[in-house]
Amino acid sequence: MKKIVLLFSFIFMISCVSNEPKPIKLNVDTCEFCKMTISNGKFGAELLTKKGRYYKFDDLSCMLLYAKENADVQVQSFFVNDYAKDNTLIPAEQSFYLRGGSINSPMRGNFAAFTSDKDQDNFQKQLNAKTLTWEQVFTMY
Repeated sequence: MKKIVLLFSFIFMISCVSNEPKPIKLNVDTCEFCKMTISNGKFGAELLTKKGRYYKFDDLSCMLLYAKENADVQVQSFFVNDYAKDNTLIPAEQSFYLRGGSINSPMRGNFAAFTSDKDQDNFQKQLNAKTLTWEQVFTMY
């Protein structure tokens, strides 16, 4: 009987791991990679592990470098801030990206992420930046 209770408790704990981002507290949270305070809501990022631990970053490049250097960390989800909606985390795999031009992110990764391709197109003209997919971004580091 104890084994069954333990098994159900374990299954319950696993199922409680959320796949939702936790909001970044600007000027409070620090970047897991570079240790700087996260202060710009356009460029933050977050990594959620399969164990349910959240890691926050001040720049998409910091998150990608952290993931590469810590390959033993089992990632469940990547999140990025929507450049058009200050400090709003969105799923990285479903986002649309720009890089370069006049984008000036904290650690000079110079990526901007967007929820929609329409926002990406509008900002691409304004920022004179190159369009990218998640696969292109992810394989840069």
